[in-house]
Amino acid sequence: MANPTPSATGASRRPNPSAPVLVIGLGRFGAATAEQLVKQGREVLAIERDINLVQKWSGTLTHVVQADATNIDALRQLGAQEFQSAVVGVGTSIESSVLITANLVDLGIEHLWVKAITPSHGKILTRIGANHVIYPEADAGVRAAHLVSGRMLDFIEFDDDFAIVKMYPPKETQGFTLAESAVRSKYGVTIVGVKSPGEDFTYAQPHTKVTSRDMLIVSGHVDLLERFAARP
Repeated sequence: MANPTPSATGASRRPNPSAPVLVIGLGRFGAATAEQLVKQGREVLAIERDINLVQKWSGTLTHVVQADATNIDALRQLGAQEFQSAVVGVGTSIESSVLITANLVDLGIEHLWVKAITPSHGKILTRIGANHVIYPEADAGVRAAHLVSGRMLDFIEFDDDFAIVKMYPPKETQGFTLAESAVRSKYGVTIVGVKSPGEDFTYAQPHTKVTSRDMLIVSGHVDLLERFAARP
């Protein structure tokens, strides 16, 4: 494994997009994250206490080591302090999650993505230095709730209640150009892309005509998107 990029002082620097990543915990969230990182060409050092999970993922991930990440000396021996970014996927034990996160903060890792189970768990993680707290179960639940309405095909929410959705076009947009349907002035949302059957997504232009077979990429405030998606 190549030597990880040493952490610089301070947490303001953006993560190096090609640097190795430390992943602790190979439950569903940690394993899925680690596997995707490898698919993106990133080197991953995964630390897991369960030998069965170590064996399961040893042939897929770059390096998998059996160790107890609540022990800061074990992390030092594995060179955790040399990583710029780390993901903590431990969620079954809040105590372990907090201890591991505190260890990584003490080791000077700049960018920490940590799974949280509850808001209070996330608050503790933030206070001890985790700069990216993730709520995978809650996020999945919110996404599913938006998708069950039927018109939305995908939903991604960002900060300040802003979201981007993939959806079927309401009837009032079908057969018209975007300039003619005037979606932004009527509903306060922006159609940013249109996909016609058999073609790639294209950036939306005023002259783009929408058909009943198209899919739209729409951005805006969550409440406004919901209203627009509820149109027949």
